[in-house]
Amino acid sequence: MAKKVVASLQKGGGKAHTKVIKMIKSDKSGAYSFKEEIVHNTKVKDWFNKA
Repeated sequence: MAKKVVASLQKGGGKAHTKVIKMIKSDKSGAYSFKEEIVHNTKVKDWFNKA
């Protein structure tokens, strides 16, 4: 599946996007989970700053 994502991002305006991954700690169990998303390069800082 990763190859399909990379191939589709290289077409057109794919280079203007970044895959971001944020580690989030659970309040109840203390375990970590990961949230990932593909966002536009200009909105990366906003994505990390939102709750």
